Amino acid sequence: MGGEGGNGMTTVIERTQGHYEVQETSYGEAYVWRPECVVVECDCGERPVLTASLSTCRCGADHANLVREELASRRSSDEASHPWDEEYREWCKEQDELSYSESHYW
Repeated sequence: MGGEGGNGMTTVIERTQGHYEVQETSYGEAYVWRPECVVVECDCGERPVLTASLSTCRCGADHANLVREELASRRSSDEASHPWDEEYREWCKEQDELSYSESHYW
């Protein structure tokens, strides 16, 4: 897993898919999107965390092509799940049960 970045080979160390993080706040939960990212080992020895919109190492080497290729090659057909999906499904189930019981009550 390597690619051109700067003048030599740059190695992809790790890739993280885009996902939501749940953060507790004083008023409830906040859902924060974290975009997919790639950790590379740059020719200069740094290991920057790069995204589609931030693809330059501190040394100035631009790894845009490598990041774009890596993210595109590993992109799954499934979209990131939302942390509230399960809660919503449970709510829908409760609403169905409530509707069913009310319709049979009369």
